Amino acid sequence: MSRPSSWSIGRHRPRPEGPLTGYKIAYPMISADSRRGGFNGVALGRSQVYGAVADAVCIQSPRHRCPSSWCDCGFYCFHALSDARDLACDPQYQHCVLLEIAASGRFVRYELGLRYARQTVRSVRLGRCGCGRPATALADGGPGVVGWRRLHPVCGLCAGPRPVVTPEAFGVLCGNVPVRAEEALDDTLAPLAGVGAEVDDATIVPLLSAEVALLQARLDQVQSRLEQLTHRSD
Repeated sequence: MSRPSSWSIGRHRPRPEGPLTGYKIAYPMISADSRRGGFNGVALGRSQVYGAVADAVCIQSPRHRCPSSWCDCGFYCFHALSDARDLACDPQYQHCVLLEIAASGRFVRYELGLRYARQTVRSVRLGRCGCGRPATALADGGPGVVGWRRLHPVCGLCAGPRPVVTPEAFGVLCGNVPVRAEEALDDTLAPLAGVGAEVDDATIVPLLSAEVALLQARLDQVQSRLEQLTHRSD
């Protein structure tokens, strides 16, 4: 992904004694044969899928090492988990998961995070389903890239009868990476009492019949208006 405009210009630093911890968001992916798991970037990296352990590759020019001081190539991460979680609130990143990573190799340090050469995914947090409930599994999200399908974090209710990948199974596909629900989720958002409860047939049939009657009446009005316009044009 390209360097966020809010990040100050960074400088190359000598290699630390050990990997640096960082946090980022990514789209969970599953291979076409459902035998491998991976992750897809949210900006420039959307055309590539990387595994739990990966080396950065420049998609613009493979002739230099990542990260380059005159290019935006390389992996990116935040120093703080809260910054990655805040970015995940953006509507376009709604279906991302949160990654805790270990950055190693060449790196450039910025005020908010790092741009670096090698990445190891330490853990994955699923976050929330699109409905607001805590996600408990991953389901096929529709779009993808060649050879890979994108997965979306979902709760049990939204998943319904669709086939899903459990957190444990996805972790195994990624090379035994721990996958769990987002720890920060709480009960602040909860369904209203009585809403979403099961409704028996005796209650739902009259409601559906009334809705059908309203739709039919509206359709009759539209048909009548269409006939009037047709006769007028003749």
